[in-house]
Amino acid sequence: MNAESAAVTDSARMYQLGVEGGRPAPGTIGVSPEWFYKGCGTVLRAHGEPLHAPNFGGDGGEEPEIAGAYIIDRDGRPRRVGFMQANEFSDHVTEKRNYLYLAPSKLRECAIGPELVLDQEFNLIPGVVSIERAGGVLWSKQIATGEEKMCHSLANIEHHHFKYPAHRRPGDAHVHFYGADAFSFGAGITLEDGDLMRVSFEGFGRPLQNPILIDKTEPRPVEIRSL
Repeated sequence: MNAESAAVTDSARMYQLGVEGGRPAPGTIGVSPEWFYKGCGTVLRAHGEPLHAPNFGGDGGEEPEIAGAYIIDRDGRPRRVGFMQANEFSDHVTEKRNYLYLAPSKLRECAIGPELVLDQEFNLIPGVVSIERAGGVLWSKQIATGEEKMCHSLANIEHHHFKYPAHRRPGDAHVHFYGADAFSFGAGITLEDGDLMRVSFEGFGRPLQNPILIDKTEPRPVEIRSL
């Protein structure tokens, strides 16, 4: 193995797999994308509600995305209801400590809304993400999402999520975040308590806005008692 191949990260390998096999022909199955579990529905927050960075975390940072809303019908078939603006909100400091911490770094609150769009094409959707501090814009960046910006087709992403029987229980609802184009952590910004995260995509109505609240209390062990 030469130095160049040794430097390739797992993330880069996953991306290349998507480039090579993430857009299968209709009726066929492509390579699986990476995906992570955010939690049950209790982690969801609405437009205007704060997103909390817990005291055991490294930080809290926005991830501006589009999310899909799904419901499983009585016959166990996934039905896409529509799309929403979303802030996946993750702990990027914990993630950078080690790639194996990526999954727990995602176990944080997240926000969707304020609109549910029923008829939006998921092709190319431009937008803007920004951070406001003390009433002014601290950072802002043009972003874009949609199939033109992704190495996987939407159909392939949906297949690899809903192929699991546990994800097709009749009556369940799912929210699936499709990935971020850019975020402030990548620009070297550390969010502070009270900063406002703003996500706006064209065609999705009002921007999604959520303040960050950082828990600065000292972490304490969770006490477990026998029954």
